[in-house]
Amino acid sequence: MSKIDLSKISTDPPKDADKEAIKAATEKLKSEIADLQNLMFAEGKWALLVVLQGPDASGKTGAIKVFGEVHPMGIKVKSFKKPSTEEASHDYLWRVHKETPAKGMIQVFDRSHYEEVLITRVNGWVSDETAQKRFRHLNEFERLLNDCGTKVLKFYLHVAEEERQKRFFERLTEPAKNWKYSPEDLTIFKQWPQYQKAYEDVLENCGPDNPWHIVPSDKNWYKEYFIALKTVETMRSLNMKYPQTPIDMNNPDVQELFEKFGNNSK
Repeated sequence: MSKIDLSKISTDPPKDADKEAIKAATEKLKSEIADLQNLMFAEGKWALLVVLQGPDASGKTGAIKVFGEVHPMGIKVKSFKKPSTEEASHDYLWRVHKETPAKGMIQVFDRSHYEEVLITRVNGWVSDETAQKRFRHLNEFERLLNDCGTKVLKFYLHVAEEERQKRFFERLTEPAKNWKYSPEDLTIFKQWPQYQKAYEDVLENCGPDNPWHIVPSDKNWYKEYFIALKTVETMRSLNMKYPQTPIDMNNPDVQELFEKFGNNSK
Protein backbone atom coordinates (compact mmCIF):
# COMPACT_ATOMS: atom_id res chain seq x y z
CA MET A 1 0.00 0.00 0.00
CA SER A 2 1.29 3.46 -0.89
CA LYS A 3 2.35 5.75 1.94
CA ILE A 4 1.03 8.75 -0.03
CA ASP A 5 -2.62 9.68 0.48
CA LEU A 6 -3.64 12.37 -2.01
CA SER A 7 -6.93 12.96 -0.21
CA LYS A 8 -4.95 14.41 2.71
CA ILE A 9 -2.85 16.80 0.61
CA SER A 10 -4.25 20.28 0.00
CA THR A 11 -5.11 21.37 -3.53
CA ASP A 12 -5.25 25.06 -2.51
CA PRO A 13 -2.46 27.66 -2.36
CA PRO A 14 -1.00 28.41 1.09
CA LYS A 15 -3.35 30.57 3.13
CA ASP A 16 -0.89 33.46 3.21
CA ALA A 17 -0.35 33.45 -0.56
CA ASP A 18 -0.78 36.93 -2.07
CA LYS A 19 -2.33 36.44 -5.51
CA GLU A 20 -1.12 39.69 -7.11
CA ALA A 21 2.38 39.41 -5.69
CA ILE A 22 2.67 35.81 -6.86
CA LYS A 23 1.43 36.64 -10.35
CA ALA A 24 4.08 39.37 -10.59
CA ALA A 25 6.75 36.94 -9.36
CA THR A 26 5.63 34.39 -11.94
CA GLU A 27 6.20 36.85 -14.79
CA LYS A 28 9.78 37.42 -13.62
CA LEU A 29 10.35 33.66 -13.34
CA LYS A 30 9.01 33.09 -16.85
CA SER A 31 11.48 35.63 -18.18
CA GLU A 32 14.30 33.95 -16.28
CA ILE A 33 13.36 30.55 -17.71
CA ALA A 34 13.79 32.03 -21.18
CA ASP A 35 17.20 33.47 -20.27
CA LEU A 36 18.33 30.20 -18.70
CA GLN A 37 17.24 28.19 -21.74
CA ASN A 38 19.28 30.51 -23.95
CA LEU A 39 22.25 29.86 -21.68
CA MET A 40 21.56 26.12 -21.73
CA PHE A 41 21.53 26.17 -25.53
CA ALA A 42 24.80 28.10 -25.72
CA GLU A 43 26.60 25.84 -23.26
CA GLY A 44 25.31 22.68 -24.92
CA LYS A 45 25.80 20.38 -21.92
CA TRP A 46 22.32 20.00 -20.49
CA ALA A 47 18.71 19.39 -21.47
CA LEU A 48 15.49 19.66 -19.46
CA LEU A 49 12.53 17.30 -19.61
CA VAL A 50 9.40 18.61 -17.88
CA VAL A 51 6.73 16.00 -17.15
CA LEU A 52 3.18 17.22 -16.53
CA GLN A 53 0.85 14.56 -15.14
CA GLY A 54 -2.55 14.81 -13.52
CA PRO A 55 -6.16 13.76 -13.97
CA ASP A 56 -8.36 15.20 -16.71
CA ALA A 57 -9.14 18.88 -16.10
CA SER A 58 -6.16 19.36 -13.81
CA GLY A 59 -4.74 22.07 -16.07
CA LYS A 60 -1.79 20.35 -17.75
CA THR A 61 -2.12 22.17 -21.07
CA GLY A 62 -2.58 25.53 -19.35
CA ALA A 63 0.57 24.92 -17.29
CA ILE A 64 2.65 25.00 -20.47
CA LYS A 65 2.15 28.79 -20.52
CA VAL A 66 4.91 28.93 -17.92
CA PHE A 67 7.33 28.41 -20.81
CA GLY A 68 5.69 31.00 -23.04
CA GLU A 69 8.72 33.32 -23.19
CA VAL A 70 11.19 30.63 -24.26
CA HIS A 71 12.36 31.09 -27.85
CA PRO A 72 10.30 28.74 -30.08
CA MET A 73 13.49 27.08 -31.31
CA GLY A 74 14.43 26.18 -27.74
CA ILE A 75 11.36 24.23 -26.67
CA LYS A 76 9.13 21.39 -27.85
CA VAL A 77 5.85 20.04 -26.47
CA LYS A 78 4.64 16.48 -26.87
CA SER A 79 1.24 15.14 -25.87
CA PHE A 80 1.06 11.35 -25.64
CA LYS A 81 -2.20 9.84 -26.79
CA LYS A 82 -3.25 6.30 -27.72
CA PRO A 83 -0.27 4.53 -29.36
CA SER A 84 -0.36 4.17 -33.13
CA THR A 85 -0.10 0.72 -34.72
CA GLU A 86 3.62 1.24 -35.28
CA GLU A 87 4.19 2.49 -31.73
CA ALA A 88 2.28 -0.42 -30.24
CA SER A 89 4.46 -2.88 -32.17
CA HIS A 90 7.54 -1.73 -30.21
CA ASP A 91 8.35 -1.69 -26.51
CA TYR A 92 6.23 0.86 -24.63
CA LEU A 93 9.11 3.32 -24.12
CA TRP A 94 10.16 3.37 -27.79
CA ARG A 95 7.90 6.28 -28.71
CA VAL A 96 8.87 8.17 -25.57
CA HIS A 97 12.62 7.96 -25.95
CA LYS A 98 12.39 9.51 -29.42
CA GLU A 99 10.84 12.63 -27.88
CA THR A 100 13.41 13.31 -25.16
CA PRO A 101 15.22 16.65 -25.52
CA ALA A 102 18.49 17.28 -27.30
CA LYS A 103 21.23 19.18 -25.49
CA GLY A 104 20.24 22.80 -24.96
CA MET A 105 16.52 22.12 -25.31
CA ILE A 106 13.47 22.07 -23.05
CA GLN A 107 10.95 19.32 -23.80
CA VAL A 108 7.52 19.33 -22.13
CA PHE A 109 5.45 16.17 -21.89
CA ASP A 110 1.71 16.82 -21.59
CA ARG A 111 1.01 13.35 -20.23
CA SER A 112 3.99 11.06 -20.49
CA HIS A 113 5.53 7.63 -20.10
CA TYR A 114 3.59 7.38 -16.84
CA GLU A 115 0.39 6.73 -18.76
CA GLU A 116 1.81 3.22 -19.12
CA VAL A 117 1.17 2.60 -15.41
CA LEU A 118 -1.95 4.76 -15.06
CA ILE A 119 -4.66 4.34 -17.71
CA THR A 120 -3.31 0.91 -18.60
CA ARG A 121 -3.57 -0.21 -15.00
CA VAL A 122 -6.97 1.34 -14.25
CA ASN A 123 -8.48 -0.33 -17.32
CA GLY A 124 -6.87 -3.69 -16.61
CA TRP A 125 -4.68 -3.69 -19.72
CA VAL A 126 -1.67 -4.51 -17.57
CA SER A 127 -1.57 -6.43 -14.30
CA ASP A 128 -0.34 -5.08 -10.98
CA GLU A 129 2.67 -7.37 -11.37
CA THR A 130 3.49 -5.85 -14.77
CA ALA A 131 3.01 -2.34 -13.35
CA GLN A 132 5.59 -3.09 -10.64
CA LYS A 133 8.09 -4.14 -13.33
CA ARG A 134 7.34 -0.96 -15.24
CA PHE A 135 8.02 1.16 -12.16
CA ARG A 136 11.54 -0.24 -12.27
CA HIS A 137 11.83 0.36 -16.02
CA LEU A 138 10.69 3.98 -15.65
CA ASN A 139 13.17 4.68 -12.86
CA GLU A 140 16.01 3.21 -14.92
CA PHE A 141 14.89 5.14 -18.02
CA GLU A 142 15.06 8.42 -16.11
CA ARG A 143 18.38 7.43 -14.57
CA LEU A 144 19.73 6.95 -18.09
CA LEU A 145 18.53 10.44 -19.04
CA ASN A 146 20.13 11.92 -15.92
CA ASP A 147 23.45 10.23 -16.65
CA CYS A 148 23.40 11.69 -20.17
CA GLY A 149 22.79 15.26 -19.03
CA THR A 150 18.99 15.48 -19.18
CA LYS A 151 17.40 16.79 -16.00
CA VAL A 152 13.93 15.34 -15.40
CA LEU A 153 11.46 17.59 -13.60
CA LYS A 154 8.15 15.92 -12.74
CA PHE A 155 4.93 17.64 -11.68
CA TYR A 156 1.70 16.05 -10.50
CA LEU A 157 -1.14 18.59 -10.81
CA HIS A 158 -3.32 18.04 -7.74
CA VAL A 159 -6.92 19.24 -8.09
CA ALA A 160 -9.95 18.84 -5.82
CA GLU A 161 -12.77 16.62 -7.08
CA GLU A 162 -15.30 19.48 -6.90
CA GLU A 163 -13.00 21.77 -8.88
CA ARG A 164 -12.65 19.13 -11.57
CA GLN A 165 -16.44 18.76 -11.73
CA LYS A 166 -16.71 22.51 -12.23
CA ARG A 167 -14.19 22.39 -15.07
CA PHE A 168 -16.01 19.52 -16.73
CA PHE A 169 -19.22 21.55 -16.53
CA GLU A 170 -17.48 24.49 -18.21
CA ARG A 171 -16.61 22.18 -21.10
CA LEU A 172 -20.30 21.46 -21.49
CA THR A 173 -21.48 25.07 -21.31
CA GLU A 174 -18.72 27.40 -22.58
CA PRO A 175 -18.18 27.55 -26.38
CA ALA A 176 -14.46 28.33 -26.00
CA LYS A 177 -13.96 25.20 -23.90
CA ASN A 178 -16.49 22.83 -25.48
CA TRP A 179 -13.92 21.48 -27.94
CA LYS A 180 -12.14 19.88 -24.99
CA TYR A 181 -15.19 17.83 -24.09
CA SER A 182 -15.36 14.11 -24.80
CA PRO A 183 -18.10 11.73 -23.63
CA GLU A 184 -15.27 9.66 -22.13
CA ASP A 185 -14.60 12.49 -19.68
CA LEU A 186 -17.52 11.58 -17.46
CA THR A 187 -16.59 7.89 -17.49
CA ILE A 188 -13.03 8.67 -16.55
CA PHE A 189 -14.23 11.01 -13.82
CA LYS A 190 -16.16 8.15 -12.22
CA GLN A 191 -12.96 6.09 -12.24
CA TRP A 192 -11.16 8.60 -10.04
CA PRO A 193 -10.85 6.28 -6.97
CA GLN A 194 -8.93 3.79 -9.13
CA TYR A 195 -6.87 6.55 -10.71
CA GLN A 196 -6.06 8.03 -7.30
CA LYS A 197 -4.62 4.73 -6.14
CA ALA A 198 -2.64 4.37 -9.36
CA TYR A 199 -1.27 7.91 -9.02
CA GLU A 200 -0.36 7.33 -5.38
CA ASP A 201 1.62 4.23 -6.37
CA VAL A 202 3.43 6.19 -9.10
CA LEU A 203 4.28 9.03 -6.71
CA GLU A 204 5.52 6.51 -4.16
CA ASN A 205 7.52 4.22 -6.45
CA CYS A 206 8.80 6.37 -9.30
CA GLY A 207 11.11 9.02 -7.97
CA PRO A 208 14.32 7.88 -6.26
CA ASP A 209 16.46 10.14 -8.47
CA ASN A 210 13.77 12.47 -9.82
CA PRO A 211 11.17 13.05 -7.11
CA TRP A 212 7.67 14.23 -7.93
CA HIS A 213 6.45 17.71 -7.10
CA ILE A 214 2.80 17.67 -6.04
CA VAL A 215 1.39 20.98 -7.27
CA PRO A 216 -1.69 22.53 -5.58
CA SER A 217 -3.63 23.26 -8.76
CA ASP A 218 -7.10 24.53 -7.83
CA LYS A 219 -5.88 28.05 -8.63
CA ASN A 220 -4.08 28.47 -11.93
CA TRP A 221 -2.09 31.48 -10.74
CA TYR A 222 -0.48 29.44 -7.97
CA LYS A 223 0.00 26.35 -10.14
CA GLU A 224 1.95 28.40 -12.68
CA TYR A 225 4.06 30.04 -9.99
CA PHE A 226 4.92 26.70 -8.40
CA ILE A 227 6.02 25.15 -11.69
CA ALA A 228 7.97 28.24 -12.76
CA LEU A 229 9.79 28.43 -9.43
CA LYS A 230 10.83 24.76 -9.44
CA THR A 231 11.94 25.06 -13.05
CA VAL A 232 14.12 28.08 -12.33
CA GLU A 233 15.61 26.46 -9.22
CA THR A 234 16.48 23.35 -11.21
CA MET A 235 18.06 25.28 -14.07
CA ARG A 236 20.02 27.54 -11.72
CA SER A 237 21.43 24.46 -9.97
CA LEU A 238 23.21 23.47 -13.20
CA ASN A 239 25.62 26.40 -12.71
CA MET A 240 25.71 27.02 -16.46
CA LYS A 241 28.10 29.46 -18.09
CA TYR A 242 28.38 30.92 -21.55
CA PRO A 243 31.34 29.33 -23.36
CA GLN A 244 34.11 31.72 -24.33
CA THR A 245 35.75 31.46 -27.75
CA PRO A 246 39.45 32.50 -27.90
CA ILE A 247 40.00 35.70 -29.89
CA ASP A 248 43.09 36.12 -32.03
CA MET A 249 43.92 39.79 -31.55
CA ASN A 250 46.55 39.54 -34.30
CA ASN A 251 43.87 38.81 -36.88
CA PRO A 252 43.58 41.94 -39.08
CA ASP A 253 39.81 41.54 -39.37
CA VAL A 254 39.49 41.42 -35.59
CA GLN A 255 41.73 44.48 -35.24
CA GLU A 256 39.59 46.34 -37.75
CA LEU A 257 36.42 45.65 -35.74
CA PHE A 258 38.04 46.81 -32.52
CA GLU A 259 39.32 49.95 -34.18
CA LYS A 260 35.86 50.68 -35.53
CA PHE A 261 33.72 49.81 -32.53
CA GLY A 262 36.03 49.29 -29.55
CA ASN A 263 35.82 52.80 -28.22
CA ASN A 264 32.16 53.34 -28.95
CA SER A 265 29.94 53.74 -25.94
CA LYS A 266 26.59 51.99 -25.95
